[in-house]
Amino acid sequence: MHPAPSRRARLRVSSGTMTSQTADIAPPKSKPADHPPISIGRVGVLLVNLGTPDATDYWSMRRYLKEFLSDPRVIEVPKLIWWPLLNGVILTTRPQKSGKNYESIWNKERNESPLRTITRSQSDKLSAAFADNGKIVVEWAMRYGTPSIAEKIDGLKRAGCDRILIAPLYPQYSATTTATVNDKAFDKLRTMRWQPAVRTMPAYHDDPVYIAALATSVERSIAALDFEPEIVLASFHGLPKRNLELGDPYHCHCVKTARLLREQLGWPKDKLRATFQSRFGKAEWLQPYTDKTVEALAKAGVKRIAVVTPGFSADCVETLEEIAGENAEIFRHHGGEQFAALPCLNDSPEGMALLEHLVRRELLGWV
Repeated sequence: MHPAPSRRARLRVSSGTMTSQTADIAPPKSKPADHPPISIGRVGVLLVNLGTPDATDYWSMRRYLKEFLSDPRVIEVPKLIWWPLLNGVILTTRPQKSGKNYESIWNKERNESPLRTITRSQSDKLSAAFADNGKIVVEWAMRYGTPSIAEKIDGLKRAGCDRILIAPLYPQYSATTTATVNDKAFDKLRTMRWQPAVRTMPAYHDDPVYIAALATSVERSIAALDFEPEIVLASFHGLPKRNLELGDPYHCHCVKTARLLREQLGWPKDKLRATFQSRFGKAEWLQPYTDKTVEALAKAGVKRIAVVTPGFSADCVETLEEIAGENAEIFRHHGGEQFAALPCLNDSPEGMALLEHLVRRELLGWV
């Protein structure tokens, strides 16, 4: 019995009028001359942060707040109840107050919020880190305000990115942050006939590189102070307690981050405490509250404290105005003496090493 002929052998042509040769598979034909140009083969990375108003005037603030507070991921209240409050009372009064808060920390040189300045720098530096790989395109967007996620996805697609990593810059997962970024990205994809393949970056609250970066930043910042804090608070953005009860893992992520940071620093349990800031409305939020803790510490005789904000990837109104301004004033008003708001990771060397680590990990198999 003869063995079955191989595929190559079966492709041989043998006849009286043709020579016996191996038939090779024909190479693909080149595109017709009139074929429209198509850019493909690149990989996009889209860094996304919360958002920022374009200016501090009433109408700029109103536009920004309306988009933010209309998001059902952020405000989980039936529209029948929420919309009259939002459009009748909140958007009439809150833009002025928020505008003053932003004005106090506004980047006058670039006429923009610090969050926009820092996020752009993070994108530029990450792009430089991947400069040796011509396939990777790094961009940045804001969930609320500009530049929008939709316009940046369009831009990456035009640049030839047929694969895109959506990278929400939130270490701790919450439906109000990470999930709404992903929602917006997929809303855009629904409108596209030729969609890019998409990955979304997961939370990194316990990533060893993140914890090490935080510890390095905290140690350097404290070393630069002219006092030694008795207590350091790790202040995270708050959420309504109901979110936790409905299954949001944010609280657990925050508590774990604080514990791992304390262990990395080698501090005793009472040296670093997790708290939650930025309450809104009358409902109960995650506790302990940062402002109430600051007040209680001052009344208890603590004279020197520092606050680090591990849940923010870049300094913003919540860190520069609420912590460094409002909470510092609360502390001193109630008897405290020395208060320091430690900077976020921002575009520092350890902050950028973290972002590069996260992005390289998520791009495995693509590049």
